[in-house]
Amino acid sequence: MAASVTGAAPAPQASPTLLDRIVPAPASADPGGSPYRITRGTHIRVDGSREARGVGEYLAKILRPSTGYRLPVIAQGAGGIRLRLAEGPFGAEGYRLDSGRHGVTITASRPAGLFHGVQTLRQLLPAAVEKDSVQPGPWLVAGGTITDTPRYGWRGAMLDVSRHFFTVDQVKRYIDQLALYKINKLHLHLSDDQGWRIAVDSWPRLATYGGSTEVGGGPGGYYTKADYKEIVRYAASRYLEVVPEIDMPGHTNAALASYADLNCDGVAPPLYTGTEVGFSSLCVGKEITYDFVDDVIRELAALTPGRYLHIGGDEAHSTSHEDYVTFMDRVQPIVAKYGKTVVGWHQLTGATPAKGALAQYWGLDGTSAEEKERVAKAARNGTGVILSPADRVYLDMKYTKETPLGLSWAGYVEVKRSYDWDPGAYLPGVPGGAVKGVEAPLWSETLENSGHVEFMAFPRLPGVAELGWSSAASHDWERYKVRLAAQAERWDALGIGYYRSPQVPWGAGGQ
Repeated sequence: MAASVTGAAPAPQASPTLLDRIVPAPASADPGGSPYRITRGTHIRVDGSREARGVGEYLAKILRPSTGYRLPVIAQGAGGIRLRLAEGPFGAEGYRLDSGRHGVTITASRPAGLFHGVQTLRQLLPAAVEKDSVQPGPWLVAGGTITDTPRYGWRGAMLDVSRHFFTVDQVKRYIDQLALYKINKLHLHLSDDQGWRIAVDSWPRLATYGGSTEVGGGPGGYYTKADYKEIVRYAASRYLEVVPEIDMPGHTNAALASYADLNCDGVAPPLYTGTEVGFSSLCVGKEITYDFVDDVIRELAALTPGRYLHIGGDEAHSTSHEDYVTFMDRVQPIVAKYGKTVVGWHQLTGATPAKGALAQYWGLDGTSAEEKERVAKAARNGTGVILSPADRVYLDMKYTKETPLGLSWAGYVEVKRSYDWDPGAYLPGVPGGAVKGVEAPLWSETLENSGHVEFMAFPRLPGVAELGWSSAASHDWERYKVRLAAQAERWDALGIGYYRSPQVPWGAGGQ
């Protein structure tokens, strides 16, 4: 019988969570020896670096409310919880966690690895550790060793803040949820037909007018530059890199409505609050279009310390193929000029992707062989691929026809379907080395608040995180669904509402 993390029994948990119950599954988990017990005398010992101390303070802030312990973060001492930076076979994000009677040590080569190790430690503790009031404990960590490195370097989640606007605090809440499952990219969809969500000093009406509404006609909103910097800072503190997206040349009605000169006929269309796609396009033949793109990318790149800038490129149905190719040939060098690497939806492969560009595939299992081969050919020519198949990992797809939120144009996506595929073998003809990772987009046509976001993301998001982190050999739905079920009590403690899929043995996950 596995150790229990369950709210069914009134007695406190008496045995620790087993090492192999973690999501995403670790590369190796070797149980052995006595558990470590966090007590009033426990301290968190960190190496001298500022980054290690930051991870230690983060851990302390999680543990203090529920344990009631002081848990000082110190540079000297023995025992307790130690966060240690040292050279080793961990790569940029891997770690080793050693637990025994006298303490827990997390060792990593880079601060990101320490942070990911802390997420594992959280899951080894009872779910009540996530609560914001003192709980009875005991706070046991199973004895043994976990050694862990990710399969892919790109493990992303996209949040569409354009169809409905989400506040800085709502975005931060989602960041914290992503961090628990070792997601390392936050892709923000900042512009679309229904709203422009980032202030641009050189084109101020983009935000003040183009951002003034949303799907359904609500008040919309936008991020000031200070707001955006705060999101970037907060994401970085959770070791997520923000990837901003300005979708173009289609999905641009908010920009076209804000500035008449961006339209070929010089007439600004009205603001748009519906959900149709494919009707808008920047004017490819006008030079002001490229002045506009240069200004927007320049200002956004200056705010974004990460390596990537997403230029969209999907559903440009109102742009001829010739114009689309012309536009991408003009715009991709602008991204490079400001020091960023291009990411685009996979339609970018219908033009000529820039050297080093990444193509994000959002097609379906049933997408035409011709379209898939176009992506594969680009991959064979050096374009990296991020996999976001819509009928697998679009978190806004309904689970079933009864799901009150979401859309169903890509079909219904239950929890097993979202988990049960292999990114490394998904697209025929794509070399394994060209697959950079996976990303779970969450489009917001029907989502208005954090409760809506969480209901659609959970329980599917942890499965996508596991596809990105864990080895292909560990992939097994029957075992995964039991580990997933054990997460439910943690979500309850964190106040995360989730879909109780009948495919998952809820209530049995910790037995």
